[in-house]
Amino acid sequence: SSGINAEYGEHFFSLLSTMARPQVSIHGCEDGALISRQLPLPSIFKAPIRPDVVHFVHSNIAKNHRQAYAVSKEAGHQTSAESWGTGRAVARIPRVRGGGTHRSGQGAYGNMCRSGRMFAPTKTWRKWHRRVNRKMRRYAICSAVAASALPALVMARGHRIDKVSEVPCVIEAGIEAMSKTKQAVQLLKSIGAYDDVEKAKES
Repeated sequence: SSGINAEYGEHFFSLLSTMARPQVSIHGCEDGALISRQLPLPSIFKAPIRPDVVHFVHSNIAKNHRQAYAVSKEAGHQTSAESWGTGRAVARIPRVRGGGTHRSGQGAYGNMCRSGRMFAPTKTWRKWHRRVNRKMRRYAICSAVAASALPALVMARGHRIDKVSEVPCVIEAGIEAMSKTKQAVQLLKSIGAYDDVEKAKES
């Protein structure tokens, strides 16, 4: 009886592991038909879905491609101007010297003036790049991959996967031997993913 119980226990735990690890179907690369063999879904698809982490990592890493920019350091100060001081019933903003032209007496230098400099002129030594922790970057990748296995989230992004039988859509390794575009188009049509290609073409 102990042997029967042990055998039953092994069967029970194998059943539990099968239930805990969903199976994913495999499409053939010839006609897109489902193959009878299935594989367990990789554990990365069980990662927590954290849009906040993905957004943080993506927005900070994207900053590392920026090039420094700044306004000219002389901009807005390429004129001779001095305040008239108090007692003349005008603002104390610096005013252009001289006479004989409309420019004389006009306000200068201030960010509120015509032809004045901007407020807090931009500098090239701004902190352009951002460091993101390696574990956080890996967490974001795992989270994004896990989110790609949920049809609701994939369709919410506008992808046309109504005719795809299962997400994630797995195709056998023979697809790597394809060398003609029409073969790929035929395969995409057979698995129901060509509508998404058409949507991408129209965008």
